Amino acid sequence: MSASVTIDKTATYRSNDGLDLFYRDYGDHASGGVPVICIPGLTRNSRDFDALAQRLSADRRVICPDLRGRGYSAWDPNYVNYAPGTYVRDVLTLLDHLGIDRVVSIGTSLGGIITMVIAGARPGLLAGAVLNDIGPVVGPGIARIQSYTGKADPVATWDEAVAQAKLVYGAALPGLTDAEWQAFARRGYREDDDGRPRLDYDPRIGDAIREAPAPTGDPWPLFLRLKDIPTVAIRGALSDILEQEPFEEMGRRKPDTVLVTVPNRGHVPLLDEPEAAAAIDALLASVDVSAR
Repeated sequence: MSASVTIDKTATYRSNDGLDLFYRDYGDHASGGVPVICIPGLTRNSRDFDALAQRLSADRRVICPDLRGRGYSAWDPNYVNYAPGTYVRDVLTLLDHLGIDRVVSIGTSLGGIITMVIAGARPGLLAGAVLNDIGPVVGPGIARIQSYTGKADPVATWDEAVAQAKLVYGAALPGLTDAEWQAFARRGYREDDDGRPRLDYDPRIGDAIREAPAPTGDPWPLFLRLKDIPTVAIRGALSDILEQEPFEEMGRRKPDTVLVTVPNRGHVPLLDEPEAAAAIDALLASVDVSAR
């Protein structure tokens, strides 16, 4: 096994519309395992996947992008571009840039929506898919997310950043230790030039999701783009985004979907929970066998 390698913040590529976008690149590029791309949630970034990527990169290459407007990626001067179609183009451009033509996508929340769209946009690209607390039907928690995204008060210290993170995510992540909350805050905030922590995303992402038209029509064809792709759907037992009934319906509509419930988690599981880790490992093992 090769030691995992993380590319530093100079690892960038150019989007089709000229933005410099950042990604982390882990593992041995010549490894026999099918590569993985980890796509983060709405206001999150590639750091959320660092522990998972370090673990998985013992056997395969793992790519973790910062979507535009997050982390080390450039902010978009036109906030209406903060939309799934744009993110899909960015992810496909990244994979083309890296010469990756077969990949397993692990998508958290928005990242799962991007994964489902990619399945239809480029058939044959996805060897497998993990949808972390997201499905084609989005629950009432979307109003909660719309209410706070881009509206948080500034904080002056890391203690204040931790307190703010607990206020937003505490109900979804009960039982985290103080050290775990510190680590969680460090993944979502970054120090500015004056040494103060700030949320690591463009606040105008909030405007984009509040102004986006409500979905219409049948949502299920989006999920069924994965019909021929090995799929794991992970749900936090406390989630208000992927509710129980749509979660079960995913299994009825695509019976080979592996449904995994993570206890004591809301939106979203951190993917270090035993149930989530075991399901991801089993999917990757089966995909690797199929690829031989």
